[in-house]
Amino acid sequence: MIEDLTLTAGPGATATGGCGCGGCGGSAAAEPGTPAAAGGVTTTYGVAGMTCGHCVAAVTEELVALDGVTAVDVRLVPGGTSAVHVVSATPLDRSAVAAAVDEAGYELADLP
Repeated sequence: MIEDLTLTAGPGATATGGCGCGGCGGSAAAEPGTPAAAGGVTTTYGVAGMTCGHCVAAVTEELVALDGVTAVDVRLVPGGTSAVHVVSATPLDRSAVAAAVDEAGYELADLP
């Protein structure tokens, strides 16, 4: 089952959740960046193990804090590998994205 949980947030925005799960463990791999409609770059990463809106909010909050990130869109696949689309002004350093996802409690993983 795929749930489209779009949490789009700009720089400085705070994503919140509230399922009370206490933090789901999990894992996220990047596809090459593609030009975004707004003149930026959209890159899709896989994040495995997210199960709910709280998980999505945690990942979104860490990613929007990265310099240059203008939007984050998540297609949640509960218990599977979710697609996380990140729009940024310029291509992001993969290690910075990995660190942000790790801070949320997940790892970069290959998309199916």
